[in-house]
Amino acid sequence: MIYFRKEGTYVEEKTSRVLLFFYQTFLGRMLLKGLSARFISNLVGKYMSSSLSKRRIPKFIEKNHILMEEYEKEEYSSFNDFFTRKIQVEKRPCPKNKNLVLSPADSRLTVYPIGEDSCFWIKGSCYTLEELLRSSFLARSFQGGYCFVYRLCVDDYHRYAYVDEGKVVSSQRIEGRLHTVQPIAFKKYRVFHENTREYMVLKTENFKTIIQMEVGALLVGKICNHSKKTFHRGEEKGYFAFGGSTVIVLYPKDTVIPDQDILENSKKEIETKVKLLETVGRRKI
Repeated sequence: MIYFRKEGTYVEEKTSRVLLFFYQTFLGRMLLKGLSARFISNLVGKYMSSSLSKRRIPKFIEKNHILMEEYEKEEYSSFNDFFTRKIQVEKRPCPKNKNLVLSPADSRLTVYPIGEDSCFWIKGSCYTLEELLRSSFLARSFQGGYCFVYRLCVDDYHRYAYVDEGKVVSSQRIEGRLHTVQPIAFKKYRVFHENTREYMVLKTENFKTIIQMEVGALLVGKICNHSKKTFHRGEEKGYFAFGGSTVIVLYPKDTVIPDQDILENSKKEIETKVKLLETVGRRKI
């Protein structure tokens, strides 16, 4: 279920027949092992970056009701060129109040408190921070904080931003097998544990040291982060190639207070639809 904040309504997200086949049948799961291999992902990526893929664009826009007037006007050389299109700056303004917690992307948001055991639930599966980060030291440092999970769908804007001012402390890339991040996948696979992911440890001006992670999905082998040593609030951090993907932001203890409606929705396993640089909480003072 998804909660649209402005409209105040709940909408159930439909799962495609293709995903049902891959994740709920024996034959589908066998085929998925091959499809999730990196060479298949790279092959699809090459097609999506070729001029042959341009013919997919008009139908995709119509099917997903994408408002193209929000984006910079240009001629696209491939589907991936269209998919990574840039939105007009005025459509996603960055609030000046630095006490506000901002969404890094257009997405469906779920927020989880990080308990004493650094373990939290994502769509029916339990994940520890140590598994996610592959670092027991980092996992311990976020006990008592919050984990913000931003799930992007194919119709979302696939560029993401930094949520505060600061500098990059370190970065890490974890290779993995690529599976879809749609909720159905959680029933059979530990999705975040298996997916390729990259994260940066960021020393920020207003939220102490946080972690921002990008997670690749099925047929999305490319997470494109810009090379930066320092960054500004709302500045573009990078973008995803074709597919649905996820951004995760970890905040340490006593730094943020998530918006109450998002917390209540998350307790009910309802995702909240948010936009890039929309307010999703505030700094704990």
